Amino acid sequence: MLKLKINPFLLECGTDEAGRGCLAGPVTAAAVILPDNFKHPFLTDSKQLSEKKRMELKDIIEQEAICFKVIHIMMEEIDKINILNASILGMHRAIEGLSSTPEFIAIDGNRFKPFGKIPFECVVKGDGKFMHIAAASILAKTYRDEYMTALHNDFPQYNWKQNKGYPTMEHREAIRNHGATVFHRKSFKLLPEQLKLTI
Repeated sequence: MLKLKINPFLLECGTDEAGRGCLAGPVTAAAVILPDNFKHPFLTDSKQLSEKKRMELKDIIEQEAICFKVIHIMMEEIDKINILNASILGMHRAIEGLSSTPEFIAIDGNRFKPFGKIPFECVVKGDGKFMHIAAASILAKTYRDEYMTALHNDFPQYNWKQNKGYPTMEHREAIRNHGATVFHRKSFKLLPEQLKLTI
């Protein structure tokens, strides 16, 4: 089972993002503070869980968390400030939106910018080590998946309900055949030949 958090005596939030490597849709960030007695044997990195299990855990996290917040950073902002800054901005906004102010922040990955004066630690593959980061990973992933599945109804040719905006061969072929939508990130190389094109 994963560890609950880094500092056992502080009110600590975990934060993570989903959709950073996608060609379309937002990057979604979540921040979660779990109670000290929280336990769940199946809580782990969202990418290792089935969609059904993620949805089950999403409900448990939302019911049992002290507080949580999920934020979408949309394509226009990603294109303006780049995906790394957009991911960090999303995590900042999620932390800012928590109903309780954390005393410490645990971040999945190795890049972050200070949030006020709150101490923090970046943890590589943290969603496979700490429960609150794993919980944030699950919320970010499930909320973003729901967003992309809803978009699919208006743009079925891109099959976003399946690929969720990630750069699958099918998704790239759809862009080649149908062009990009307003939900595609203009700053990303959607197709290899766009190394030579201005989107």
